[in-house]
Amino acid sequence: MNSTATRVTEQTVRVEVPGLVLEGILAVPEDANGVVLFAHGSGSGRHNPRNLFVAEQLQSAGLATLLIDLLTADEERIDERTRRIRFDIDLLADRLCGAIEWLAAHPRTHGLRVGLFGASTGGGAAAVAAAHEPGKVGAVVSRGGRPDLAGAALFAVLCPTLLIVGGDDEMIEELNRAALAQIGAPVKELIVVPGASHLFEEPGKLDEVAHLAAGWFVRHLGTGGGTYAG
Repeated sequence: MNSTATRVTEQTVRVEVPGLVLEGILAVPEDANGVVLFAHGSGSGRHNPRNLFVAEQLQSAGLATLLIDLLTADEERIDERTRRIRFDIDLLADRLCGAIEWLAAHPRTHGLRVGLFGASTGGGAAAVAAAHEPGKVGAVVSRGGRPDLAGAALFAVLCPTLLIVGGDDEMIEELNRAALAQIGAPVKELIVVPGASHLFEEPGKLDEVAHLAAGWFVRHLGTGGGTYAG
């Protein structure tokens, strides 16, 4: 539960997507002005502390959040051995698209504009989902992600897109710069956080990511085009 004055209602949910049901955590603050769906690769699900921290900051900014496990427990076990399913971008993107449909139908999030927050290979999946659902995804933020894995779909990403990478994560920064050039959105930006590694584990660095993400989503999802002071 969020510790700020904003009242946030949190519940465990079962998100039905074609072919299976995904476990998730839906948190909705009063008068939410958008909902952010988290996208990630393997080993970083709804209970991941980094995801939970960012989600709480987004909730403080008036945004609902949905954290889901994009892979089933069996798939996670297979992926731990093979490290292949986390790179199946089309599979991850299809499940994100299913979750977007679920949010549109859910009574607590119906009518809210959807943002996607991607990390690791989830950055690529978020880009593909945004390309497939141009009328339903209002903004994308990628943290230390691999949007380059979206390939040709990057040209069809038309919503405002923010790529955040750590200054010490040189290979990922290079891949993100190349991806940024291919993204079709007229509003797009790459922000490099100095002194941050791939997971932004250094003191204060994940706070900076959360602040940047909250500002981006409030600006581009809020019905009134609001601002975020942090």
